[in-house]
Amino acid sequence: MTLVAGYAYLRYAYKVTDDTPFTQEIVLIILGTVATIFITALLLNQQTAVEIQKEQSVKFLDLKARTYEKLLDLIEQMSLVDQFTDKELTNLQFITHRLAIVASPDVLNEYQNFLKVVSKISQDKSFSGDKEILSDALGSLTVQIRQDLIGSQSAIHYSKGQIKEMITNNSHQSSEIQ
Repeated sequence: MTLVAGYAYLRYAYKVTDDTPFTQEIVLIILGTVATIFITALLLNQQTAVEIQKEQSVKFLDLKARTYEKLLDLIEQMSLVDQFTDKELTNLQFITHRLAIVASPDVLNEYQNFLKVVSKISQDKSFSGDKEILSDALGSLTVQIRQDLIGSQSAIHYSKGQIKEMITNNSHQSSEIQ
């Protein structure tokens, strides 16, 4: 409403100042200044919204990376013990809730597959006999985590299958060292 009233007033002032020299130019300068301020305000408002969205995306990615790091640290701790108890399985259940907040559906599906492998192994209460199966499941989970964190950036140089093969090979080689 203010914009319309302002325009009407400036239009009226422009017509009234038709006989006075330089007055029309001053009215045009004022009109140009007001239009410039209005457009600048709109652009700054849009830029602020984009900056806020960018900051939220960065914080969410950081939260996601920290959650995945905690998961991998927990899996590493579990693999270092000879026998694990319900405490380790409870820790995995709690990390499941954290993953539900930040993980992509592909990561959640692969994590469920990983939990099935861990559940089978937990019946023995040991990782010792099934390291290769566990290593494959962890490799597949790692592929999904990497895809979730990096997204389409890695697709530029390597296909998803090539990345999975590299991670699986690394996983097999590290288990052969032990």
